[in-house]
Amino acid sequence: MPKKTTSNGVKLEIFTSSFKQTQKAGKLLAKEVLKNKHRQQAFLIALVGDLGGGKTTFLQGLAKGLGVKEKVLSPTFIIMRKFEIRNPKFETNSKFQIPKFQTFHHIDCYRIKKPKEILDLGFKEIISDPKNIVVVEWADRVSRIIPKGALWLSFEFVDKNKRKIVVESKDDR
Repeated sequence: MPKKTTSNGVKLEIFTSSFKQTQKAGKLLAKEVLKNKHRQQAFLIALVGDLGGGKTTFLQGLAKGLGVKEKVLSPTFIIMRKFEIRNPKFETNSKFQIPKFQTFHHIDCYRIKKPKEILDLGFKEIISDPKNIVVVEWADRVSRIIPKGALWLSFEFVDKNKRKIVVESKDDR
């Protein structure tokens, strides 16, 4: 059962008991992200959690829900991968003249020692483009450069198969 809290943001808890449920949770988040109409910059999702906690599985569902056709794997050794969002039902919002999301950036900070390493890859430019959806795995390693308004997802082990995903949107993070 989802639980919402906090006065300065939203906190939602999701429990999944399988690989498929974790991917489905990602697809559901994709639908919500695509409803985002008033944006000045990229939609940024910051993921934190232990190795094997379900972050990449969740991302695979998210990417599929966004219309990414390629298989999404964790880019640990190359740090960043970029995917085209190809879903015709997510066209420009003519009422607000906001372009549709066009690119999904997946950044893995597992091997990152300093935020400068991500900045050197053009992170500021990527997150300033409102046509981008950006997901940062191991975001706690670069939390100083994650902008306010990012959606934070924390993945926790409940038991061997069960995961708790805490979704938070905080302006003061």
